[in-house]
Amino acid sequence: MSSPQLQDSRLPWGLLKSADQVAMGILAMAALVLLAAWWYVQGGWHGRLVEFDQQPARPPEFLVDINTADWPELAQLPGIGEMLARRIVESRRTHGPYLSHQDLRRVRGIGPATLERLRPHLRPLPDAGRLAGP
Repeated sequence: MSSPQLQDSRLPWGLLKSADQVAMGILAMAALVLLAAWWYVQGGWHGRLVEFDQQPARPPEFLVDINTADWPELAQLPGIGEMLARRIVESRRTHGPYLSHQDLRRVRGIGPATLERLRPHLRPLPDAGRLAGP
């Protein structure tokens, strides 16, 4: 039989000796303390870890070319629904391309107020001489 001292000195594979366990515990505690200190410096409970409010808000840009857009794209414009978008496309097919944004007024349902609401979302049109006819 082996003595009790020999059995205590043998540890199963993969386990640490008690001195190594203490060292690993100290390292883990040091890592937690450093992590807590970093968290505190970065804002702690105040939540300043990620600051989104520093960038100025920019409205999304959505520009449409009224001479090439199909009705689903036109329907996304403010104040334009599916039916009015289909009318814009149909007017373009029957009367030719729009030479200016003002030509949208020929579409039933687009008045001065609707046209002004649309202007920020419309791409500039090329010169009238550069457009092909119907």
